Amino acid sequence: MTATTTAPVATTPVRTTRPSSARLRAWATRAPLLPALIFMIAVTQLPFVATLVISFFDWNSLYPDARKFAGLGNYQEVLTDADLRHSVWTTVLLTVAVVLASLVIGLVLALLLDRRFKGRGVVRTLLIAPFLVVPVAAALLWKHVLYNPEYGLFNGLLHYVGGPQPDWISNTPLLAVEASLVWQWTPFMMLILLAGLQSRDHEQIEAARVDGASDWQIFRHLTLPHLRRYLELGALLGSIYIVQNFDAVFTITSGGLGTANLPYTVYQSFYQAHENGLASAAGVLVVIGSIIIATFALRVVSSLFREEASRA
Repeated sequence: MTATTTAPVATTPVRTTRPSSARLRAWATRAPLLPALIFMIAVTQLPFVATLVISFFDWNSLYPDARKFAGLGNYQEVLTDADLRHSVWTTVLLTVAVVLASLVIGLVLALLLDRRFKGRGVVRTLLIAPFLVVPVAAALLWKHVLYNPEYGLFNGLLHYVGGPQPDWISNTPLLAVEASLVWQWTPFMMLILLAGLQSRDHEQIEAARVDGASDWQIFRHLTLPHLRRYLELGALLGSIYIVQNFDAVFTITSGGLGTANLPYTVYQSFYQAHENGLASAAGVLVVIGSIIIATFALRVVSSLFREEASRA
């Protein structure tokens, strides 16, 4: 019987990182971001907390000594007052109309720009230009250059063909605001949808053409399903911005003729009626609505990133 001996196996000592050094390394990595984080908290979160606190008080700045705690009374008034309810409905109607019209027109323009033709770069630049205009300047452009009943472009064209001379803002105030916003936000939708069109699988489209599919069948069964995420993203991002729109309503109609949306009502309650608590409650509701929409937008963006990563 022979005895077997096993040679000892040399083991390499495992280096363990001390928890303190790991924490120091983590803080050293995050340190350059701390000034930006502190600035963001100071500029956005602290004012929001102050607004949230004020929204629970019955506080008119003209009578500071009469300030008292109101609980949820301001929120109840925002949701039950007839004028405030009308401003909420106007906000919803304005947002839905502008987003839908911008998406439809943006989709048509994106389909046209997806084709190759001479001067496509110039046309694309011209179509993007409305989105680059300052919102107040765009509203002033529509109010004075286009809508003015005496020297506006629309009435000038109607006068040339012998048509009527309507007062566009007085006759169709909400439509006048919506048209200016559609003009400004259509390029944004067009860019999102154009990016979606250019990310299609062209081999699949060519295979469908070889099998005899028409342009409408390709659009309905291939292009439109592919653009679904991009349409959702455009609708959500557009809704976030248009829900908070103030410039067009303030500049074109000054909130009159039934066009006062919720942001304008917040402005009116705070700066004209001096109702700090009521205006803060309405502002908090606007922020909550924007956060809800932004949450869905972030989910859509994440799904788009996952799809692109799976393709790569």
